Order: sequence, then structure tokens, then C-alpha cells
Amino acid sequence: MKVRKAVIPVAGFGTRFLPATKATPKEMFPLVDKPLTQYVVEEAVAAGIEEIIFVTGQSKRAIEDHFDSNFELEYVLESKGKHEQLKAVRQISAMCSFAYVRQKEMKGLGDAILQAKNLVNGEPFAVMTPDDVFSGTDSALCDLIRAYEKTQAPIIGVTKVPKELTPLYGIVSGEEESPGLVRVSNVVEKPEADQAPSQYATSGRYILFPEIFEILEQLPPGKGNEIQIADANNELARLRPVYAAEINGVYHDAGSKLGYLQAVVEYALVRDDLGDEFRAFLKERLKRT
Repeated sequence: MKVRKAVIPVAGFGTRFLPATKATPKEMFPLVDKPLTQYVVEEAVAAGIEEIIFVTGQSKRAIEDHFDSNFELEYVLESKGKHEQLKAVRQISAMCSFAYVRQKEMKGLGDAILQAKNLVNGEPFAVMTPDDVFSGTDSALCDLIRAYEKTQAPIIGVTKVPKELTPLYGIVSGEEESPGLVRVSNVVEKPEADQAPSQYATSGRYILFPEIFEILEQLPPGKGNEIQIADANNELARLRPVYAAEINGVYHDAGSKLGYLQAVVEYALVRDDLGDEFRAFLKERLKRT
């Protein structure tokens, strides 16, 4: 069955970016001139996704407004002859179909995914966390969908990280069946570097099957007293094949301050309208340092 729907959880408080996130969703932080969430939606659309399901929370109205039409803004842009900006604004709401459901309590990624159960409606679906972005690739999700089409199994998106960074991530263990494709036996949350079973780190992209909902409904809270998707995938891997597929492109943890700044630089450098001047600025700035 074709993967037509993607669940994007955006309900978190964004505490790592306080006080900036007190009133502004971190998912709306810009990478140059587009918010993080828009990049993730565009990635989904490039992979053939037709419907986006946002799992939202309090103070997230800006996300809904961003992906809705804004007739007043469109009128102003049209009357002033700003046709390029008008086209860009109209394309946002026309990319695909959008739906919204609330996560009433912050109980983890697994619980957020569970809130989308009725809207998923029995289909395989993608999960994409907007904190995690990739440069140097048109659509990271395409890599997962290709792996899904090959295996007809749930897929965990992974990226290879240096050994010393494995304590920061969920790390996949299992047998590598082909380059970049691992049959998962377990996902270990933030292992010490000398105990990490591999260098494949989970990176905020999944292809899941509806059976994950039954597991999530019965799963006891794990680390941080939250429902963890890693625990659900570990349970699922005991029942059926689950695979991890390596994503092409450069991974950025834009949910951290350093990762966000690195992503801004990467995205700015490849812009036709900004890249050359920004690169020259960075070189000059490094000389002064």
C-alpha cells in the first residue's frame, strides 16, 4: 500500500530554546526565510505524501495559521505587484491536505503518534519530527519509502554518527542485510560510546504500520515517564521484521541550539541569492577571529 499520510508531532514546549519559545513555537523558527516545519512538509510532499497530520498542543496556533490561506496578506501582495511573494505564500496552503489533532498532555513521541490513530485510518504512514532536518538531499523521506517498498516492513530512519556522539541518540542494533539497511533487533537509548551496538542513530523519520497503535496503547511509560516510540519499535521487532534505513544527506538536530545554528548556515550557503555573499562574510569573519 502506498504511503499517503505523514504525522508531524509539534506539541512540545521547546524548553531548550526558552525564552524564545515562551510564545513562539520552535517549529516556526526560520531556516533563512522558511520555518522548520515548512521544510519538513516540503520534504514529505516531494516523497509523494498527500496528507499531513499535525499533532499540536497549546500555543501552536501559529503553525495552523502558517499552512492556512491568508486572504488579507494575499490581497496586499497582489495590490502592490509583489507576484513572487504572492506565489510563495499561496503555495504553502496548496501543497497538500492538512489535518490537526491535539495532544492534551506532553507524554512523549509515542503518545503524540497515538493521537493520530483515527486520522491515519488503517494505512501505513510516515512520522517526521520537525526538529530533525537534512541538507544535501531533496527528500530524506524518499530514502525510507524506497526501503519500505523493498521490504514491505516498518522502517526507522537512521544516520551514521561518530562513536563519541552515540550517547546523544537512540542507537540501532541488528544485522546489516545490505549497505545502509539493517534488520533491527533493538533500539538502545543513548548508550555510552563503548557500549553502543552500532553508529546508526535514529533521526526523526519513520514509516510505521497501524499495528503500532495497539502496542502504544498497551505500552507502559518509559524513560522520562513518557511513551517512547523506541520502546514500541523494540516490542514490534520481537513480533515481525523491522528495518532501519540510512538516510542520504547531512543530518542536523535543529532542536538543539548548536544544531539549529549549523542548519541555518548550511541552508544559507546553498541559496543562489545568498550563498556567495554569506560565504564571503563567513571567511572574513573567521579571519578576524
